[in-house]
Amino acid sequence: MQEKFICCMMRGGKKSVSRTIFGNAMKIMRDQGVKTPEEVFDKAIRNVMPNMEVRAKRVGGSVYQIPVEVKPKRQLALSIRWIIGACRSKKGKGMAEKLAGELLEASKEAGTAFKKRDDVHRMAAANKAFAHLARYSRG
Repeated sequence: MQEKFICCMMRGGKKSVSRTIFGNAMKIMRDQGVKTPEEVFDKAIRNVMPNMEVRAKRVGGSVYQIPVEVKPKRQLALSIRWIIGACRSKKGKGMAEKLAGELLEASKEAGTAFKKRDDVHRMAAANKAFAHLARYSRG
């Protein structure tokens, strides 16, 4: 999972840079008193994984937001994407510091990426009334 994360974080084919950033983030977490940063990383990814999401479906001329379950592969992809996006959107510190902070927050069920997951779940819950239309979708 760590290798997948490193590959997703990579920009312009610079895997060594991405690997250095990830290693430095783990080192920063260890310096902050975390005994096992690898477990914190796994817990953060698991906490950010969404169970439900909404898909736009056109039925009878109008578009409905239909809640659907998220497949495991997509859950992992979304959680990685949201954590990296949350880190990149922050300003000020270096990427390793931002990544360490976001992973620590996500493992404690807080932070920008976890808030994104909550928003997606809330949207799915709000559109539960249209769940009966899911049988028409090709998903």
